[in-house]
Amino acid sequence: MPSAPKIAGQNNPAKADSLPFEDALKKLETIVAAMESEDLPLEVLLAKYEEGTRLTRTCQEKLAEAELKIQQLEKTAAGEMKLKPLAGAEGSDE
Repeated sequence: MPSAPKIAGQNNPAKADSLPFEDALKKLETIVAAMESEDLPLEVLLAKYEEGTRLTRTCQEKLAEAELKIQQLEKTAAGEMKLKPLAGAEGSDE
Protein backbone atom coordinates (compact mmCIF):
# COMPACT_ATOMS: atom_id res chain seq x y z
CA MET A 1 0.00 0.00 0.00
CA PRO A 2 1.65 3.30 -1.06
CA SER A 3 2.03 6.07 1.46
CA ALA A 4 -0.38 8.96 1.20
CA PRO A 5 1.14 11.65 -1.03
CA LYS A 6 -0.68 14.47 0.77
CA ILE A 7 1.38 13.93 3.93
CA ALA A 8 4.69 13.05 2.28
CA GLY A 9 5.71 16.70 1.91
CA GLN A 10 5.05 17.45 5.58
CA ASN A 11 7.97 15.36 6.83
CA ASN A 12 11.35 16.92 6.17
CA PRO A 13 13.97 15.71 8.68
CA ALA A 14 16.69 18.07 7.44
CA LYS A 15 14.40 21.05 7.92
CA ALA A 16 13.60 20.08 11.53
CA ASP A 17 17.31 20.03 12.44
CA SER A 18 17.85 23.55 11.10
CA LEU A 19 14.92 25.12 12.95
CA PRO A 20 15.67 27.44 15.86
CA PHE A 21 14.66 25.96 19.22
CA GLU A 22 11.67 28.26 19.68
CA ASP A 23 10.27 27.47 16.22
CA ALA A 24 10.73 23.72 16.72
CA LEU A 25 8.98 23.92 20.09
CA LYS A 26 6.04 25.91 18.67
CA LYS A 27 5.67 23.45 15.81
CA LEU A 28 5.79 20.54 18.27
CA GLU A 29 3.09 22.17 20.41
CA THR A 30 0.91 22.62 17.30
CA ILE A 31 1.34 18.96 16.37
CA VAL A 32 0.43 17.80 19.88
CA ALA A 33 -2.65 20.03 19.94
CA ALA A 34 -3.77 18.72 16.55
CA MET A 35 -3.27 15.12 17.59
CA GLU A 36 -5.21 15.64 20.82
CA SER A 37 -8.12 17.62 19.42
CA GLU A 38 -8.73 16.35 15.91
CA ASP A 39 -10.21 13.11 14.66
CA LEU A 40 -7.37 12.26 12.28
CA PRO A 41 -6.88 9.15 10.16
CA LEU A 42 -4.25 6.71 11.40
CA GLU A 43 -1.83 7.54 8.58
CA VAL A 44 -1.92 11.25 9.43
CA LEU A 45 -1.51 10.53 13.14
CA LEU A 46 1.54 8.38 12.43
CA ALA A 47 3.07 11.07 10.20
CA LYS A 48 2.48 13.71 12.88
CA TYR A 49 3.96 11.40 15.52
CA GLU A 50 7.09 10.88 13.40
CA GLU A 51 7.45 14.62 12.81
CA GLY A 52 6.90 15.29 16.51
CA THR A 53 9.57 12.75 17.40
CA ARG A 54 12.08 14.50 15.11
CA LEU A 55 11.18 17.89 16.56
CA THR A 56 11.54 16.53 20.10
CA ARG A 57 14.99 15.19 19.27
CA THR A 58 15.95 18.56 17.75
CA CYS A 59 14.78 20.42 20.87
CA GLN A 60 16.62 18.01 23.18
CA GLU A 61 19.85 18.39 21.19
CA LYS A 62 19.63 22.18 21.22
CA LEU A 63 18.95 22.19 24.97
CA ALA A 64 21.91 19.86 25.57
CA GLU A 65 24.16 22.20 23.56
CA ALA A 66 22.96 25.20 25.57
CA GLU A 67 23.48 23.33 28.85
CA LEU A 68 27.03 22.42 27.83
CA LYS A 69 27.82 26.05 27.03
CA ILE A 70 26.43 27.17 30.38
CA GLN A 71 28.46 24.53 32.22
CA GLN A 72 31.61 25.78 30.52
CA LEU A 73 31.20 29.22 32.08
CA GLU A 74 33.03 29.76 35.33
CA LYS A 75 33.58 32.73 37.56
CA THR A 76 37.07 34.10 37.90
CA ALA A 77 38.41 35.34 41.22
CA ALA A 78 37.38 38.88 40.24
CA GLY A 79 33.79 37.69 39.73
CA GLU A 80 33.94 37.91 35.95
CA MET A 81 32.41 35.17 33.83
CA LYS A 82 34.77 33.41 31.45
CA LEU A 83 34.45 30.44 29.16
CA LYS A 84 36.48 27.55 30.49
CA PRO A 85 37.99 25.12 27.98
CA LEU A 86 36.05 21.97 27.19
CA ALA A 87 37.68 18.96 28.90
CA GLY A 88 37.66 16.76 25.79
CA ALA A 89 38.61 19.48 23.30
CA GLU A 90 41.53 18.93 20.94
CA GLY A 91 44.80 20.44 22.13
CA SER A 92 43.45 21.05 25.63
CA ASP A 93 45.92 19.58 28.11
CA GLU A 94 45.06 21.55 31.26
